Amino acid sequence: MGLAANPRAVVTGAGGGLGRALCREIVRRGGRVVASDVDLDAARATATALGGAEIHAVRCDVARLADVERLAAETDRLLGGVDLVVNNAGVAVGGRLGEIPIGDWEWTVGINLWGPIYGCHVFTPRLRRQGRGHILNVASAAGLLAAPSMSPYNVTKAGVVALSETLHAELAGEGIGVSVLCPTFFQTRIADAARLSGDPELLDLVRGLMSRAKLQADDVARIALEGVARNRLYILPHGDGRWMWRLKRLVPGAFHGLTPRLLALRGRLAGRGA
Repeated sequence: MGLAANPRAVVTGAGGGLGRALCREIVRRGGRVVASDVDLDAARATATALGGAEIHAVRCDVARLADVERLAAETDRLLGGVDLVVNNAGVAVGGRLGEIPIGDWEWTVGINLWGPIYGCHVFTPRLRRQGRGHILNVASAAGLLAAPSMSPYNVTKAGVVALSETLHAELAGEGIGVSVLCPTFFQTRIADAARLSGDPELLDLVRGLMSRAKLQADDVARIALEGVARNRLYILPHGDGRWMWRLKRLVPGAFHGLTPRLLALRGRLAGRGA
């Protein structure tokens, strides 16, 4: 429970952005890492960027159970086991419900939700057998706040939050911790591969919010690992995410009425460079 000293870790979506930052933070803490990504060249680039550490690049499509099972077997072979499982791989889809193609829904659910489900399903028995370890599922503040024009992303990330809460309760007393990371905006590669329907300005808005965030990927990774070390279930690194989640829990009716206005105001401020 918590973060083992010199942890053996596996990180999905490790080819860049937060995944690479998490690998870097684990290595900084003396860990050994299996960096997995659907893009093997990107995973290898992460390993090269962290040269001098023991880090292995492995291809894995988290939307395929067989791939996740192979990833677990490779992790056992390369590291002799695992202390920290980071289900990080994710994609984004934006647009209005009814306008987003069902194919984009299926793509998002496959990666954002089935990926963590497969990761927990495959790795939890291993952690149970050794009687220790930690799972870090990367969700998003979107999974707590449900902003408009992000329904597939919101639904999948809310599912990751529920998955983490359930597993946390199931593993209580077994020496295995579970955390769910819920950041807001920061610079990652996720916008580059995003699929958007309808509003052509949405992607520009998201990129603006990402670039202006005070906490970026390395900061989020550091806070995430600190949260794991403290065995926290919920890890919300950004102040705006914590404030809005608190508001939603205190006055849910008012929160849902204010959300579209807050997002519109934030978008205008981002457009002005505030």
